Amino acid sequence: MSPESEPAMCTAVKLVIGAGNRDRGDDAAGLAVADRIRAAAPPGVRVVLLDGDQLGLLDAWADATEVYVVDAVCSGSPPGTVFRFDAACPLPGRFGHRGTHTFSLADVVELARALGRLPPHLAGYGIEGNRFGVGAAPSPQTRDAVRKVADLLLAELRAGG
Repeated sequence: MSPESEPAMCTAVKLVIGAGNRDRGDDAAGLAVADRIRAAAPPGVRVVLLDGDQLGLLDAWADATEVYVVDAVCSGSPPGTVFRFDAACPLPGRFGHRGTHTFSLADVVELARALGRLPPHLAGYGIEGNRFGVGAAPSPQTRDAVRKVADLLLAELRAGG
């Protein structure tokens, strides 16, 4: 977790977790969406930034009932492609690529499922990236997708999930 993040444990009804690394170009997509959500979130929504190991998600959502995770993905789709998932179903195998993380978001979701540690409602968004080098700037496609996902997620949060 970064110093600007809130504590990992959460008792909020609605939790948004932005995952990524600000120093690796498109990998910052989840953090950028979380920044936008934090600035405009409806009351009762808590935002956490996770810039470390994806296994930190297990602790971050431990006490939450409604969780949304946003992260960059590497599925081979065109850069800027937006995916929405609901963890009620297993995540597609194409999201198992680890990118800059030891474990992918899909790996952690399936681990949590196996351990009985999924929150009651877990959904999220993946943004296809293509620039992940250290010091790289986010691609224009990812910047556009960040705005789109933030708008979609804010609408979902306001509508009640």
